Amino acid sequence: MKKWLQQLMVISVAFVTFGVISPSHEIWAALQQKEDIKEAGEAQHDTRYGVQFDSPFLSDRAEQPRIATEEDLISGARDLAFVKFGSKIGPAIGNEFDEVIFPQIEQVIRETYGEQFQMDRKLAISEQPSGGHAEKIFNIKDAETDKNLLLFHVRTEKRPQDGYYFNFHYHEAADDYETHYALGDVYWSKNTPPKWLS
Repeated sequence: MKKWLQQLMVISVAFVTFGVISPSHEIWAALQQKEDIKEAGEAQHDTRYGVQFDSPFLSDRAEQPRIATEEDLISGARDLAFVKFGSKIGPAIGNEFDEVIFPQIEQVIRETYGEQFQMDRKLAISEQPSGGHAEKIFNIKDAETDKNLLLFHVRTEKRPQDGYYFNFHYHEAADDYETHYALGDVYWSKNTPPKWLS
């Protein structure tokens, strides 16, 4: 089957079924195996295109985290924070975040990494930031047990007469994530901020 026809089928089925049958479904795996057998004798070209649809509502398999070094965790933390901010919030608060909030996040990550390294644990950044009005920026977890150790969040707060602030904080597994450990606040304005990831 031609590649473009297969891709058209994948896209069509995904739209028609609202993602219930995704490209990772067994139907597509069987189709791909048949095509690989056919193409084994043909010359290979590097012009393949992949189409992937992820449905957070239907996915029951957890994303496998990549074991990270201390520097991977720190650079990943900053990248995920700016992904969460999106193109509307990021440019407005980016400098203050880099100067005030991120050094504290970095310090917490370095301390946690040091403690976990001594215990011979491997860490990973486990999740994508959440959008809308949800707080989650990223989690740091033990890659082997898949247990979250730190949850980094940002909450939008409306303060009377002052306006909107972004409250950055984190939670630890040690106290069952109950305590808010403050990292700092960044002022937005008196206008309602856009949703995360926008």
